[in-house]
Amino acid sequence: MRLFALFSLLFLLLAAPAAADIEISAPGQQTIPLAATKLLAQGMVPAQIVDDFDQTLNDDLLLSGLFRLVAPDSFLSDARRIGLKSNQVDFGQWRLLGAEVVVKGTCRLQNGKLVVETRLFDVAHRRLLTGRRYVGSQNDVRRMAHRFADQILKSLTGTEGPFNSRIAYISNQSGHKELYLMDVDGRNGVRLTNHRSIVLNPDFSPTSKELLFTSYRAGNPDLYRKEIYSGREASLSARKGLNIAGRFRPDGREIALTLSKEGNSDLHLLGTDGSHNRQVTKHWSIDVDPSWSPAGDKLAFVSDRQGNPQIFILDIFSKQVKRLPTAGKYNATPAWSPKGDRIAFSRLEQGRFDIYTVAPDGSDERRLTFGPGNNEHPRWSPDGRFIVYSSNQSGAKAIYIMRADGSGATRISPAGGDCSHPAWSGRW
Repeated sequence: MRLFALFSLLFLLLAAPAAADIEISAPGQQTIPLAATKLLAQGMVPAQIVDDFDQTLNDDLLLSGLFRLVAPDSFLSDARRIGLKSNQVDFGQWRLLGAEVVVKGTCRLQNGKLVVETRLFDVAHRRLLTGRRYVGSQNDVRRMAHRFADQILKSLTGTEGPFNSRIAYISNQSGHKELYLMDVDGRNGVRLTNHRSIVLNPDFSPTSKELLFTSYRAGNPDLYRKEIYSGREASLSARKGLNIAGRFRPDGREIALTLSKEGNSDLHLLGTDGSHNRQVTKHWSIDVDPSWSPAGDKLAFVSDRQGNPQIFILDIFSKQVKRLPTAGKYNATPAWSPKGDRIAFSRLEQGRFDIYTVAPDGSDERRLTFGPGNNEHPRWSPDGRFIVYSSNQSGAKAIYIMRADGSGATRISPAGGDCSHPAWSGRW
């Protein structure tokens, strides 16, 4: 995989925090009118670079559900003028168009590198909110747009966006179930394994530099660990029986997974070198699909100890186990949100799966997906704003992203093959 050589520099001092002045509502409610002007090229710059930055930034901002983009064909003369300082922007024009914030920027080629400078302005207060300068190759232009979209969300909400991250998933487009990696918008997909077998259940390390997954490459469901940048890969747990659904602890020091080396399927904790630290469940039932709480002190997991598959919460220190009090006879694949306030899961009802979220005490259950097909394997974005999942609502299984309230569902995986088991990295 090509190393991504891109750096950004905080270019100007920020003004006072904007959130107090620009009202942010929940996604899809009261949206902020935002005018995103195209980058103005300084010198000879391929038009495709400008178009790629513009399209990527706009797609990210619309997916966030926080903005309403002002129609570009209504822009006046200021959109065609370089204005990287507050006193260079004609805020009156943007106020006339109803924009509350405006994005302006430039791009140029310098010593073979692409230089992009971007700014976000508060129209009402005629001030700069944030600015960035990015330097990289021409192929990095979409990455720059993702990073500035993240910065816009941070400037207006206080929390950085998730667009400069990656999604791992499983696809059978090669004829075998292999591990793939793609951008959050589905671009730049790359295959990471060639096991010519069955690969399942990817999970990113907290640094996003490594992936865990289970593979039947050697005939047994063994746990593997792969360095994303170097491509180095090693078997981490090849104990007799199941070695499945490995999940890094949030501090990266341990891995929770299901082992059946003694016959029954229980949850265990491994060191990152594959050494066995301890067994944390011991029950006649099948215990699978662990998901760490953000503090790393609890695991949500699935067990059939009360008959049907249900979600339980284990305190790994006291080993106290409590059922997550949800409705439904079949609940599976729990995923704890980064803030710890919600658990996403899939429920089987009337022959199909749908995705729900619930508070860790079992209150405030919300159904997020409706309509045809199965919607499964939810995982959270690093900021908790979005959920990635797999669905066969249009036929073949594909990867979708939706906002945490269930709105804005968008297919992101490319056509070809069945895609499933997504996992969302931390910021890249």
